[in-house]
This record gives sequence, C-alpha cells and structure tokens, in this order.
Amino acid sequence: MARAIASIEARMTSTRLPGKVLADIGGAPALTRLVERLKRAERLDGMVLATTTGADDDVLAEWADDNGIPCHRGSEDDVLGRVVEAQQTMDSTIVVEVCGDTPLLDPAVIDLALEAYEADRGDLITTARHASFPQGIDAEVFSLADLEEVAGSIDDPAVREHVSLYFYDHPERYRIHDLEAPAGWRAPDKRLVLDYPEDLELIRSIYQRLEPDYGDEFNTGHILSLFNQDPALSDINRHCEERAPR
Repeated sequence: MARAIASIEARMTSTRLPGKVLADIGGAPALTRLVERLKRAERLDGMVLATTTGADDDVLAEWADDNGIPCHRGSEDDVLGRVVEAQQTMDSTIVVEVCGDTPLLDPAVIDLALEAYEADRGDLITTARHASFPQGIDAEVFSLADLEEVAGSIDDPAVREHVSLYFYDHPERYRIHDLEAPAGWRAPDKRLVLDYPEDLELIRSIYQRLEPDYGDEFNTGHILSLFNQDPALSDINRHCEERAPR
C-alpha cells in the first residue's frame, strides 16, 4: 500500500539567517507553522523531521519531541543519505521532499503534486524546474525506491547534498512532470521562502495581516491578494537573491 511521507530537511546552522527554522512567526516557531500546514494536506500520510547529528541541532530534536513529530538525525553533508534513512524509519513508499524554510507552504499544492504522482504523470512531480508558483510554495514527489537506488550507487558530492538533483540531471531515465500553478497563483517573482532577515520580516507581516481573518488556514491565493492590495510588501525582500535552482 502506498504511503506518502513528507521529510522536512532542517538544521540550525544557516549561513544567512542562523536558527531561521525556529524563528518566531506570530507566536509560533517557523517549523510549527510549516507542520500545521502539512497536517492539512489530505493525501499526506505523515511527516518526519530529517535533521543532523550536530550539537547545534539538539534543539530541533527537542522541538520534534515536544511536538510529537518523528525525528531522524543523520549526516549534515550527506543530505541524500539522511533523507533516505528518515523515510525508511517511516516505512514510506512515496517521498514528499520539504525544506524547513517554507513556513507558508500550501497543503493544496502538496495534494496536487501527490495527485499527479498517483495518476502516474511522472517519476518526479516538481514545481522547481520551471517555476510558476511563488518561491517557497514548493512540491517535489518521487518514490523512495528510486531515491534508494540513487543513494546506493552515486557518490557525487553534489548529488549527496541536493537530494533530488540526480533525477533532474537524468531526464532520459526519469519522467519529470512540471506542476503548473493555477492562473491566479502564478507568481514566480514573489519570495515566500525564509532565507534572509527580510524574508522573515515579510512572512511575519503576512501572518499578522491574514491570521486574524483566516487563522493559520490562509492559502496562496490570500497571500497574493494581499500583495495586490499592498504592492509595497514585495519591496521588503525584493532585493534578496533567489536560491540556486535545483
């Protein structure tokens, strides 16, 4: 039986914004915000925090324990191996790769990606190759069996660091399906990822303005409507560099 598990890759030693995954956003850590959103993805069967064995990440293991989130600790450099091990602890068959710095991730997008995977539209379902959603509204879905095969045979440091890179580099072996944003959600120029202090300022502002009306259940459409109402919001982190493409 298929079992789809989100593995959340997170560590405390970010270069640009150390400790960002536990940064306070409206009274809750960024990771808590992310987890609450993942819980609303109807096609997701569970999640696991994939962090490192480094002492700096002890606090993440404690956070996971306090919040009832399964946690696996592995190599800081071999992210591929860490994610495979984390998924194996959950008896998963389908991997949903999630970065810990996406506290505005939309559960509907996770469901769209899983629906496309279950319909056999590709071996990799992704929003990353040809971006159409805002940055930080991401989804990557593929089989654990395929990932285990890569982890067991490829030693390239770039592949070990970037979990799904091998799939993108070998389109002759893997069918890649690009998940397109609905017309009203198409905004690849908008940054909703948490990587700089300015990103944190923007994300805090979004929660402050939308949470009173929608609780934690506002979606990508609500966020983009807010940008339309107040274009100055985009200026907060407009100058920040986009993360390198996968």
